[in-house]
Amino acid sequence: MINLKSIFFLAVLTISLTACGQSKSDRLILGKSYAQQELKSALTDKEQHNVIDNKSVIIKDSLTAINTAEPILFSIYGKDNITKQRPYETYLIDNYWVITGTLPKGYLGGTFLIIINAFDNKIIKITHGK
Repeated sequence: MINLKSIFFLAVLTISLTACGQSKSDRLILGKSYAQQELKSALTDKEQHNVIDNKSVIIKDSLTAINTAEPILFSIYGKDNITKQRPYETYLIDNYWVITGTLPKGYLGGTFLIIINAFDNKIIKITHGK
């Protein structure tokens, strides 16, 4: 007799394989030349629609700021190094997210510092103390 676990396993397997079966062939790919046109337009045409207008905050909360900062910090300093510095200190000061790592009490060493403009997501500083 087929048990419920086997049926569940087969259902999950079927769904997983169907989801993995998607390919680029069923998607419209605009290509590199389109990307180059968009880049050129973004750099020269200041009248085009752009959410980044230095009037509206893009990074509105500390979670988004951390999710923006972490992949960059991981690639520079290593994921293990950065995650050991959790919890982070995260402050929104004058429309800049100032994020630093923390050390356990009694530890000597340095932590990362990253400062991100909340309006345009531009990173204005990345460093790590010793």
